[in-house]
Amino acid sequence: MSVSSTSLAAVLFVSCFICLHLDVAMAQNAATGTTRHYKFDIRMQNVTRLCQTKSIITVNGQFPGPRIIAREGDRLVIKVVNHVSNNITIHWHGVRQLQSGWADGPAYITQCPIQTGQSYVYNFTIIGQTGTLWYHAHVSWIRSTLYGPIVILPRLNTTYPFVKPYKEVPIIFGEWWNSDTEAVINQALQTGAGPNNSDAYTINGLPGPLYNCSSPKETFRLKVKPGKTYLLRLINAAVNDELFFKITNHTFTIVDADASYVKPFESDTIYITPGQTTNVLFKTKTLNSNAKFLMAARPYSTGAPGTFDNTTVVGVLEYNSNVKSFTNSSIKGLSLPPLPAINATSYVANWTNKFHSLGNAQFPVNVPQTVQNRYFFTVGLGTDTCPKNQTCQGPNGTKFSASVNNISFTTPTTALLQARYFGNSNGLFTTNFPSFPLNQFNYTGPPPNNTMVSHGTKVVVLPYNATVELVMQGTSILGVENHPLHLHGFNFYVVGQGTGNFNSATDPANFNLVDPVERNTVGVPSGGWVAIRFRADNPGVWFMHCHIEIHMSWGLKMAWAVMDGKLPNQKLPPPPLDLPKC
Repeated sequence: MSVSSTSLAAVLFVSCFICLHLDVAMAQNAATGTTRHYKFDIRMQNVTRLCQTKSIITVNGQFPGPRIIAREGDRLVIKVVNHVSNNITIHWHGVRQLQSGWADGPAYITQCPIQTGQSYVYNFTIIGQTGTLWYHAHVSWIRSTLYGPIVILPRLNTTYPFVKPYKEVPIIFGEWWNSDTEAVINQALQTGAGPNNSDAYTINGLPGPLYNCSSPKETFRLKVKPGKTYLLRLINAAVNDELFFKITNHTFTIVDADASYVKPFESDTIYITPGQTTNVLFKTKTLNSNAKFLMAARPYSTGAPGTFDNTTVVGVLEYNSNVKSFTNSSIKGLSLPPLPAINATSYVANWTNKFHSLGNAQFPVNVPQTVQNRYFFTVGLGTDTCPKNQTCQGPNGTKFSASVNNISFTTPTTALLQARYFGNSNGLFTTNFPSFPLNQFNYTGPPPNNTMVSHGTKVVVLPYNATVELVMQGTSILGVENHPLHLHGFNFYVVGQGTGNFNSATDPANFNLVDPVERNTVGVPSGGWVAIRFRADNPGVWFMHCHIEIHMSWGLKMAWAVMDGKLPNQKLPPPPLDLPKC
């Protein structure tokens, strides 16, 4: 339904909620299947952090962006108006987009960007998902400031499969850059070197007191009451870094991953990659004093080439606090929570192995038991030849690159979904993406002599409803590294993972086909592999890419084209009339 055909009741709903920021109470009182309208004005906004004021791209002038709240089954109609000079698209990260591929958002995959002065209405329904997701820009590195949470509450008259929390708090990890991130990535692509680092990590946009020139108001403060259970909705929106997170002397119960319930388990430390979300229950202690504890996050890195931001962001947990003012000196004497080592690969492996789907009658596991289409993708870094008459700063005078099955994705000039729908894909993309590496080697051993990648805009074509098994194998070319791979348009089941090279003869015997975790973003382990399964029940063209932004900029991405089924509800609808033009 277009905006012009919206019912009078819906128009009144828009005018009533023109502030565009529904609170939880309103969402809880809304009827099942409500259509919720938002308007996102993409504007420049002056923001000061670490004694520097810069103009950043925001939604409605907010950093991070405003919260979207809906119930499972609700329809979201979000008008995005571009008031900045950059091209803009927004991706609703993790939303299944069943029969609404035109609303997915990655630039030149499902849509052309929204140009300056133009607008586009994203129209989609939340189907079969409850928990925390998020939205972010999907053009270049603009998501460094343009991002925000999506809170999906259970349907009316249903409850969480765990204790009802006293309060729910979104916590979004990000990065702050004193410089312009568009200049950072443009410089890296020009020189062929790794990009400059961010200047700080942030919690809800705030860097905390450990950074030079951080003012007291730049520290996130979580005020709690004793003996209460809080639900923390954790989102990693960092541009390039996986993170560990911990609160001194407190533990969490993990209950959800990527808006899918999991069998609860306890941990005092959270590991979360860019793109992932995790809901955790957090029970406060029975303290009567104005006690304070530090919360902290810092990166996980396995020493791949290039530098990274090896700093720590800190927030403060405050009990019974009525104090409005805050000074950096007020946390003196508080101990930092001990976080895992920067390169704690074994901790990450143990952490990911703890996740299992809830798998009961209400929340069944639908992992494909048989597979029709099998794929084996290598993912990792590589190199490109330095152009003539140019000096490049990558390995041995080359340029850094990245690839899937040694193909570095070339971004097209027209959206792939539009080309597929209108049948004009000739010359824009090809359908010969290799199912297996064309050149086999010891993927986690010494790198081959030739580290050069090939380039192309290639997709994998899947028949409607086909069952898929994909093994993603990390490579040691230019160093081993964890790669968080995000698949648009689908949830998938993580059926196995391991170190070293995947063994197709022995490893599948250990796959978990009973209660594997369901996710939309999974880490390909450093020096290892991960296996996923999903059913291709969503027609469209769907992006899959590393969510470490520099790796995606270097080409670690590809696309799946899922064909229409025979029934009307198995086909991609026509594009909306306001779909942006290239």
